[in-house]
Amino acid sequence: MSTAEKKLAELGLKLPEVAAPLASYVPALRSGSYVFTSGQLPIVEGSLAATGKVGGEVSPERAKELAGTCALNALAAVKSVVGDLDRIARVVKVVGFVASTPEFTGQPGVINGASELLGEVLGDKGVHARSAVGVAVLPLDAPVEVEIQVELAD
Repeated sequence: MSTAEKKLAELGLKLPEVAAPLASYVPALRSGSYVFTSGQLPIVEGSLAATGKVGGEVSPERAKELAGTCALNALAAVKSVVGDLDRIARVVKVVGFVASTPEFTGQPGVINGASELLGEVLGDKGVHARSAVGVAVLPLDAPVEVEIQVELAD
């Protein structure tokens, strides 16, 4: 078990199975020393954990939790490509999308759920650049979607 997976276990979490793509793409792709994930939804045990808009049907607090779930799914996608999360040298970039009502402006706080999970699991390797974007709708009416880019140590 990798150091990152031991940290996940300490947090009461484990890497899920990689979610099947919803269309014609792969969950993660390695290019040189980088791995890019596709957007990860808050899928838990094969089902979307929540639907709706943040600021409407979904509270900002719940959306922040869901962003953490997305980051966990992104780590699973990375592992599916490289075999061991300890090969991550650093998380380079996180992009988060928040399906929100027009008046909701707390997208950065929602995506903190992903950033905080990555920091807890990877320590300094989890510090990253980031974008948090409000959108009208996401696939399957998901409230949040997160993609990550990581650099590998080798």
